[in-house]
Amino acid sequence: MHFSLKIQRSAEDYLEAMLMMQEKHGFIRSIDVAQQLSVTKPSVSYAAKNLRNNGYITMDKYGLITLTDAGMEIAKRMYNRHKQLTSFLIRLGVDEATAREDACKIEHDISEQTFEMICRHAGTFNSSEEKSE
Repeated sequence: MHFSLKIQRSAEDYLEAMLMMQEKHGFIRSIDVAQQLSVTKPSVSYAAKNLRNNGYITMDKYGLITLTDAGMEIAKRMYNRHKQLTSFLIRLGVDEATAREDACKIEHDISEQTFEMICRHAGTFNSSEEKSE
């Protein structure tokens, strides 16, 4: 699936962090997202409200967050980009901490074409993986 939805960079970061929390803990809580992103709980509450209003997440009566299909698609796309770019930078000789930090910056701004070419150059591109997630 070609990805054409425009979403703010911060929303992408929140969705990606939520996916990471779900994978790590099996559930998503605002406090964990706040810690992951080094932001305040009110910042997460504000972002979660916007994400919920735009159909990317749902929240139950206990405050647990669930990614919708649309939210999961964005989260997986960003998480895949992050992992691929981090791996590529490490293979270039960048230390892991710097590679992770730089990948987070790059993942939002490069075009789909550039990302695909980086992955092909690195020998890690799988068109069905990127397009289906």
